Amino acid sequence: MSQTKDPATQLQTIEALEQNYKEILGFVPDRIHARISLGVKTAPEMTEGVERLRAQLLEPEALDLKTSQMMAFGMLLMNLSQAAENHAVAALRAGASVEELQAVAGIAFVFRGIPAINLSGDAIAGALKKIEALKG
Repeated sequence: MSQTKDPATQLQTIEALEQNYKEILGFVPDRIHARISLGVKTAPEMTEGVERLRAQLLEPEALDLKTSQMMAFGMLLMNLSQAAENHAVAALRAGASVEELQAVAGIAFVFRGIPAINLSGDAIAGALKKIEALKG
């Protein structure tokens, strides 16, 4: 993809790159939208490459989406990242139960302690609110 100043083409590219998030999460997180929008305007080749690689690695053929999203949730808990909430949303939408997310949080607790389990409560509660908002 070459850099273009045409706003209509940029908007189409942004929408195409955000489609995967809409399918998996049901929405595009603000942080992701900002990154993609800026990237399409300033570094379109890099942005497209990052998005292609991210999708390939987060949706490997060897794992179903539920499993890969539960793994991402746990890894983000380990890093104490607020992005854990979005991966909890994706896992729930892919068929994970709250009990399964709690089990992942328990494993994160073994290796990261109280901060990870504390974040898990916020992340799961936030994910459930986002799921409800998507329904209505």
